[in-house]
Order: sequence, then structure tokens, then C-alpha cells
Amino acid sequence: MKRFYLALLALPSLAFAEDTLSAGDTAWMLVATAFVMLMTPAGLALFYGGLTRSKNVLNTIGMSLGAYAVGTLVWVLIGYSVAFGDGDLIGTGKVLLSGISSDTLSGTIPELLFVAFQGTFAAIAVAIASGSMIERVKFSTFLIFAALWIVAVYAPITHWAWGGGETLNFGEMDFAGGTVVHINAGVAGFVVAMILGRRKDYGKAALKPFSPVLVSLGAALLWFGWFGFNAGSELAADGVAASAFLVTNVAASLGVIGWIIIEWMVYKKATIVGGASGAVAGLVAITPAAGSAGVEGAIIIGLVGGALGFIGVSKIKQMFKVDDSLDAFWVHGLVGIWGSVATAIFIADYAKDDDYNMSTQLVAQFSAIGLTIVYSAVVTAIVYFIASALTGGGRVDDEDESRGLDETTHGEKAINL
Repeated sequence: MKRFYLALLALPSLAFAEDTLSAGDTAWMLVATAFVMLMTPAGLALFYGGLTRSKNVLNTIGMSLGAYAVGTLVWVLIGYSVAFGDGDLIGTGKVLLSGISSDTLSGTIPELLFVAFQGTFAAIAVAIASGSMIERVKFSTFLIFAALWIVAVYAPITHWAWGGGETLNFGEMDFAGGTVVHINAGVAGFVVAMILGRRKDYGKAALKPFSPVLVSLGAALLWFGWFGFNAGSELAADGVAASAFLVTNVAASLGVIGWIIIEWMVYKKATIVGGASGAVAGLVAITPAAGSAGVEGAIIIGLVGGALGFIGVSKIKQMFKVDDSLDAFWVHGLVGIWGSVATAIFIADYAKDDDYNMSTQLVAQFSAIGLTIVYSAVVTAIVYFIASALTGGGRVDDEDESRGLDETTHGEKAINL
């Protein structure tokens, strides 16, 4: 009741804020958008590039670069309209950003800035999925797949979670993209990996990372960019953004600790690749809870996220026998599921409504997770088959796969000695 009266007292200022540009919020969101942009063609590109083999480093980096470029184009053409236009099942009316000018506001920031911020999310989502299919998918197939996937898979799921699609909105708590980005991308990558089949030497040769140094650098850039990803999702420079910033840092740190503890227990080694992967797992885990979890919750969410990521990659993956090249499903999909469930459990008092019910919220979280998995799996498969048909098959031939896609696709080498 106390919160109700406080809200009533704040109504005049809230109404004013909704109709007026905030220079502070706008400045923060310009910075946050730049942070998130850095995550795809720099952070994820180096992280994935370091994890792949030397003969496919540039191709892997190119898929993140291509995803960002194609994703940006598709987003402003139609993706934003599908995600945030008017409508229930899908949005409409904002194709080519129709009706949006430099004076149009989204809350307290220019809507054009909101378009740019959300576009960086679309791009990194499909780039994450690329990690499951590298070293054997055609570059042309992937670029077409990326364009179609953002429109047919990412944008509708975004609309249901954040864009006003009421029928398929179950009341899920997803502050910055646990289901929208991570579960969605993880499932998509896993499905394409199943369709493509395993790499020729999968299980027959040591598939060692090209450079743990690049992996570590890429993870650090992702960690940095994630401050914009999570704290920026508040869309304002306020206390919630500050809290999201803090718990993001805490969860990433605990992800490192959780991964290397379990790795040490199993292998008596604490690898740098493992620690970097643990940081990413911790970041994935806290993403949906960044706006609602306190420090105590972030510690548990990140610690379990890191440990679960290691178990998924080293143990559970072997049971499925699917060649998820860079473990996109296990680090993003599986850990994303944990983060979404944990969001309902580790909610800080300040974020709770007076009538908050954990059981009810858990039902909402599982409903959204289930919808995301089913929709993403089915439509991703359709999108991949279309992209494959348009490029004469989606998998490279055996000779190109053996030589490596850096030379056969791009005519370059990662290192010229």
C-alpha cells in the first residue's frame, strides 16, 4: 500500500518524464548502445575466433562481423517494425522506421536511439547462434540465414516479450534478454548444428582452440559491453541501471569462479579458456535478472551459471552427440534457462510487488522458456532450409572443410608467416 501512495505522489513527475526528452538518459543510452555494439564485431568475434581452429579463424570472425552488418540492415528495414510495431502476434506499421523522426520519443529518449540499441541485440543474437555451426556452414548460407532469422524468429519473440504482443506474453521477467537473446540463440544454433551434422574430424582429432589469448580478450570485451547490455536495458540513468551494472559485474566474476572450481575438481586444471567461458556463462545467467536481483542473488546466479556451463560443455554435451562447435547452446541456451528460472527465485525486495508470488512467477518463466524453445526450434529449421536452398546447400564440401574456410572462402589466413 505504501508503494501505491508513493506512486500516486510521483504521477505528475512520471507523466512529465514520459513526454520530455531527458538529456541524462539519452547520453547514457548513447554510451550503452556503443557498448553493446562492441560486443559483436569485437568481443564475440575474438572470443569465437580464439575458440575455433587456426584454419577457420577468419571465417568465424567474419560470421560475427557479417551478422552485425546484415542484422543492422534487416533491423531498420523490417525487424524493428515486427518487434516493436503495433499489433498482437507481430508488430506492424514501422517498416523502414516509418513515422519515426528525430523528435519522436520512446519514454525519455529518442526512439531512433531505442531502435539502434535494440538493433544491437538482434545482431548479437544471431551471431551467438553462429558458434554452433562454424567450420562447416557456407558463409553465404549463414548471411541469408541471419537476415531471415532476425525477421522470422528473433523479432516475433522480442515482440511477445517486450513489444506489446499480449497473447503470447505470459508475464515473464526478462530484463535484458534471457529468453529473447540467449535461450533463443542457443536453441537456434543447436538446431542448425543437428541439421548440418558433425564436422568430418569431430571425435577423431583434437579440436584445439586457435588462441586462448584471443578467447580471454574477447571475453573481457564481452564483459565490458555487457554493462551496456544489462544496465542499458533500464533505458534510463537511474538506480536500477546502477544496480544492474553492479550485479552484472558480480555475476560475471562468480561465473569465472564457478567454472574453474568445477574444472579443477574434475581435471585438476584451471584453464584460461575455462575461466573466460565462465565469465560469459555468469553474464548470460544474470541477464534476465539484472534489473531485479540483488548482490546476494547475483552471487548465486553467477556461481551456478559458471558451474552449469562447465557441466553442460564437458558432460551433458557428450550425451547428445550433437556437434555444437563452440558450445553456444550449453553456454547460452542451458545457462540462459537457469538464469530465467533464477530470476523468479532471487528477486530483491525492492523489485517485488506487494502481491508477488514465486510459484506463479515460475510458471510464467517456464511458459516463456517453453514457447521460446519450441518456436525457435521449428522456425529456425524452416529458415535454415530456405537459406540452404538459396545457396545450393548449406554445408561446404569435404575439400573446403579439410583445407579450412579461411582460404577457401576468404582467400586469407589468420597469420601469414
